[in-house]
Amino acid sequence: METPEDRFFGELGGAYAEIRQAFARHVGMSAPRLRVLMWLWRDGETSHSDLRRALSLDGASITRLIKEFETEGLISRRIDPEDNRYTLARLTPAGARAAAELTRSHQTYQVRLLDGVTAEEQEIVLRALARVCANVNRIEHDPQDR
Repeated sequence: METPEDRFFGELGGAYAEIRQAFARHVGMSAPRLRVLMWLWRDGETSHSDLRRALSLDGASITRLIKEFETEGLISRRIDPEDNRYTLARLTPAGARAAAELTRSHQTYQVRLLDGVTAEEQEIVLRALARVCANVNRIEHDPQDR
C-alpha cells in the first residue's frame, strides 16, 4: 500500500526525471550527451575519470561521448601533463557556443514549464524542499536517527 510519503517522493523523483528527459528531447540531444556538454561548460577541463564519477556514467560511455563530440568539433582532448594515465576533455570554442545556446534554451524552457505556476506556489515548493534537505542533514548527523 502506497503511503503519502511514498507518493510524495515518487512524484518528486518522477517529475525531476521527466523534466530532464523532456528537455533533452526538446533540444534533440540524449540526456548523457547534454550532461557531459553542460558539465564541461560549468566546470571547464575535466578528466574522463572525473566525468565518469560526477555523472555516474561508465567509462566506455564517457569515452564514446567524448569521441563523438570531438568528431563534431565540440570537444578537444589531451593527455594530462601531470599524469599521463589520464585524458582531459574541454570544450572547443564551437562547444562553448553550443553550451551557451543550450543554457539559453534551458532558461526559456524553464519559464515555459512554470507557466501557470504562481510565484507563491513556487515558494511553497522551495520551502518544502529546503525543509526536506534540512531533515536529511539532521538525520545524517543525529546518532538517535540511525
